[in-house]
This record gives sequence, structure tokens and C-alpha cells, in this order.
Amino acid sequence: MKLRLLDFLIISAYLLATVGIGVYYSKKAREDKDSYMLGGRTLPWYKLGLSDASDMFDISGTMWMVSLCFAYGMKSIWIPWLWPVFNQVFLMMYLSRWLRRSNAATGAEWLATRFGQKGPGVWASHQVVIAFALFSCLGFLAYGFVGLGKFMEIFIPWELVKGYVPFAVAPQYVPHVYGIVFTLFAMFYSIIGGMHSIVLGDLIKYAIMTVACFAIATIAFINLQGKQLAVPEGWFNPFFGWRLGLDWSRLIPEVNSKIASDGYSLFGIFFMMMAFKGVFASLAGPAPNYDMQKILSTRSPEEASKMSGFVSIILLPIRYSLIIGLTVLGLLYYRQMNLKAPDGSIDFERILPLAINNFLPTGLMGLVLTGLLGAFMGTFSGTVNAAQAYIVNDIYLKYINPHAPTRRIISMNYLVGVLVVAVGVALGFLAKDVNTVLQFIVSALYGGYIAANMLKWHWWRFNAMGFFVGMSAGIVAAGIFGFFIPGNQLLYWFPLLFGISLAGSVLGTYLAPPTDPAVLHAFYKNVRPWGFWGPVLAAVQAEDPAFQPNRNFRLNMFNVVLGIIAQLCLTILPMYLILMQKLPLLVTVAILAVVIAILKKTWWDRLSEY
Repeated sequence: MKLRLLDFLIISAYLLATVGIGVYYSKKAREDKDSYMLGGRTLPWYKLGLSDASDMFDISGTMWMVSLCFAYGMKSIWIPWLWPVFNQVFLMMYLSRWLRRSNAATGAEWLATRFGQKGPGVWASHQVVIAFALFSCLGFLAYGFVGLGKFMEIFIPWELVKGYVPFAVAPQYVPHVYGIVFTLFAMFYSIIGGMHSIVLGDLIKYAIMTVACFAIATIAFINLQGKQLAVPEGWFNPFFGWRLGLDWSRLIPEVNSKIASDGYSLFGIFFMMMAFKGVFASLAGPAPNYDMQKILSTRSPEEASKMSGFVSIILLPIRYSLIIGLTVLGLLYYRQMNLKAPDGSIDFERILPLAINNFLPTGLMGLVLTGLLGAFMGTFSGTVNAAQAYIVNDIYLKYINPHAPTRRIISMNYLVGVLVVAVGVALGFLAKDVNTVLQFIVSALYGGYIAANMLKWHWWRFNAMGFFVGMSAGIVAAGIFGFFIPGNQLLYWFPLLFGISLAGSVLGTYLAPPTDPAVLHAFYKNVRPWGFWGPVLAAVQAEDPAFQPNRNFRLNMFNVVLGIIAQLCLTILPMYLILMQKLPLLVTVAILAVVIAILKKTWWDRLSEY
């Protein structure tokens, strides 16, 4: 164990600070439910954007991305399209504004603005979106819990602490014990302090992570001087053909086994499936999780767009400085690392904690660990907050106790928070590893979400019954697929899953009459979406001849393409910088400058117009 007293003091100070933040904001959080869940909608866009980016900077995802960068090199920049990472671009360009115009507190509450309060399928659609939100939140809690445990196991070997634990723990469950301990701190400050404490905690964490990421990148840059990375041909090239074209057999044969188990060897097909799924997923808008809650917490629709755009700018360069730095250290000193997991298998997700444990000096190690612990706690607390909002706002207040006083509402938030964390931890015990949970969330569960949520924005005839049947068909099919199909193959089944959900959405739509015209007219005039809204537009213009439809589809899509290019540039720029790839770096900077100049005119200057 390389941790010294100074490192422990830094980590302890941060953990105590999170408790203090929760206590400090507990009084403000108890003012009313909006203050608890949404920060009273008083927080500026840049604070919420920084908080949202911090929530995305999680340990589990970063461990996974370091292992990808190690194995796939520059081609790894495409693999996060699995989420898809470019959904933030769609949100930035138009969808965050559409969502924020509803003034809803949760995704389930938003449905009332689109489908009304009464009618066939309204109650059922409400329940199915709550079910999906809870499934996804619990999945993300399990995902973060598993990653945190694996991470801390490297720094605090079980051999040193097992004598103080009054029960025996099997080797495969050692990470889970560590996960439980640190989960308790995250649970306390998020449940007690609500959205205000979550955002302040995220700001502190981001500042720490920025220092830590640049420090690791600098150490990697210094270690790389005068040395060559032992990587296969094509590792430095972000572009690809039908096949991946990376052969590690003469260098580290185990990497070839990882690539085969990941299922990414036919990279061209894999990329097309990612892009196909990613575009539809982005058109569906944000899933009901912490990202949606941050959008709904902004002060105005324009600020919602600014917040979503700010996320990529402040997240990607910092995060990828860390990722490429740790990858370089992992490649330079691979033979000195022990990547064997407790069960004896080679686990490339251990590169991140091992590189930190072996190459960082005292003090800096404590700072980095504090930042990464904060990353876990931010993601965890944001997800808990989202789950609380759905259970308390959309179940308890809607069906059980609509007139509950503020004190009772806050108490229910506390109770629900504890129960959600307990269930998330229990699911974490059932998960094999980070990638297992990730593949189920992004390839199966979200695959069932996409069709219905895409149609709700773009097709006037789509109604609550269509939403319920489409979501239900997608979620049930996703569950079946996730049970019977290996995780690394789920993406290739997405077209069938999407087709099942789309067929359910259309069938359900025509099983019930259209949504109440008054609801549709109010939604259309307020949100102003583009798409297949002809009959509604005609009716609205009959009432108000001066009303103009949204004709910005082409402009929005043009901006989306530019935004995705900019996002890729922000991702690969720190990688080229650390690896001293001078010409690609200059080209990347030039492309980024041109794109920013264009978006200033086509997006920023026109935020209030559409």
C-alpha cells in the first residue's frame, strides 16, 4: 500500500467536508420540494453544467475508458458513442430548450404536458416511465458501486483490514465491502442536503479533479520523453476500416483476448450500429436520470441549452487528460503491474488504480483519490436525487398523500433515499463487473426506451397509450434480451429491440383516440417542436394566424453535426498533446476554432430565436 498519512488526511478532509455540506444545506433543502429536488430553480447554468459534467466523471466509466484507450488507442474515442456521448450535442442544440419549456419537475410530470391528466393510457404511461427511471437509476447505482469497490481494493489491500472485520468475505465480494463503506458518505450528503449540496459538492470535486488530471498528464508526459510506446501499428490512428486492424500478439497477447471478448473486432459494423442507435437515442431526448434533473433545474430554456453545451467543454479535455496520462503510464510500465483480479483473470480495468498507486507521489495520490472518490459520490448522489424525485413526486404525492406538508415530504425523501441506495447496493452484489452493468444499461434497457420517447417529440398522433405499449414492449424485450444474450452482443440486437418497441408504440397509438386537442395545442405552442405536427399546426394557426412553426430542423441538424465534430476534437486534443503528435494536434485545433466560430453565429447568437 502506497498511501501515506498525508494522503489519508486529504481523503478524510474531503469526506468530512461532504458531511458538512449536507448538514449546511439541510435547512435550505427543507424549505419545499422544489428546493430539495431542483435547487429552487435558482442555480445559474454554468454551475449546473459543471455539476452535470462532474456527475458524468465517474470512477467506473473512467476505469472502463482507460482500459479502452490502452487496447484500442486513438480509436477508443468512438466507443463512448455507445452511451451515446453525443446526445449532449442534441440537447445543446435544441432538446434541452424543448424539455425546459415544460416547467415540469420530473420526466413523469412532463408527460402530463404532452398527454394530459386524463384519458386512455395516461395513468399507465405515467407508471411505465417511473418504472424505467427507477430501473435505470438502480442500474447506475450498481454500476458505480462495483467500480468504486474495484478501485479502492488496489489502494487498501484486503489483507490489511480483514483482521478488523468480524465476518469472512469471499475474494469476489471484497470490492463490494469497500463500496458499501464509501457509499454511506455519498448517501448522507445527497439525502440530507438535496440538490444544493449536490451541486456544491460537484464544484469542489471538479476543482480537485482538474488539478489531479493535469498532474497525471504532466507526469505521463515527462515519463514519455525519449521513449517509444510499445503499441501495434494503427494504434495512433483514430480512423478505421471494416476490421479493427490492431494486432497485439507480439506485444501483449492478452489484449487480443480482451478485444475478442468485447466484440469490437469488426469495428466498422460495430461503429455503424453505435451510430444508428446513437442518433435515435439522441432524438429521444435525455433519459429520466440526473442529466434530466439538471436540465429541469435551470432558470430558463436558453440556460438549459447553455448548460448542456458547457458539459462537453469542461468534461472532455479534463477527463481525457487523465485517461491518456494513465494509458501512457500503463503502456510504459505494463510489466511491472499486476493486472490479475482476485479470481486470477487479467482485468484491464485495474490499469487506472494501479497506475495511480505506482506512479504518483505522496499528497498528489491523496488528491487524485479524493477527486475520483468525489467523482463516484457525485454520480451516486445525482442518481439518488433523481430516483427520490420520481418516487416522492410521482408516486407518493400523486397517489398516496397529495396534500402532504413540506416536513412530511422531506422525511419521505430521506426514507426513499435510504431504500434506493440499499437496493442499488444489493444489485451491485449481483453484477459481475463494470462492463456487464454498462452493456445492459446502454444496449438493452435504453434500447427499449428509445422508440416511444423519440415519437413523443415528433409525431402529433402519438398518444399516452402508444407511449405505454411502446415503452412496455421495449423494457420487457430488453429484459429478455439482457437475460439470454451475452453483454458484448446486445448492441447488434438493437435493431430488433427498436423494431419491437416501435411496433408497440404505433399499435398502441391506434388502439386509442388522439390526445385531447387542447393539450396538444398547448404543448405545441409552448414547446414548438419540429416534426410531423401538420394537423396541430393547422388548428393552432386557425386560432392564431400569426403563429409561426419551428422551421429550424435543417439548422439544428447542421449544428448537431458541427457539435459532434467539436466534441471529437475536444476528446482527442489532450491525447495528441500528451503523445506529442504535433501535426494532428495543429489540425485538431484549427478544426475546433473554425467550428466554434460557426456555432457562435448559428447557435449562440440565435438561442432566443428557436
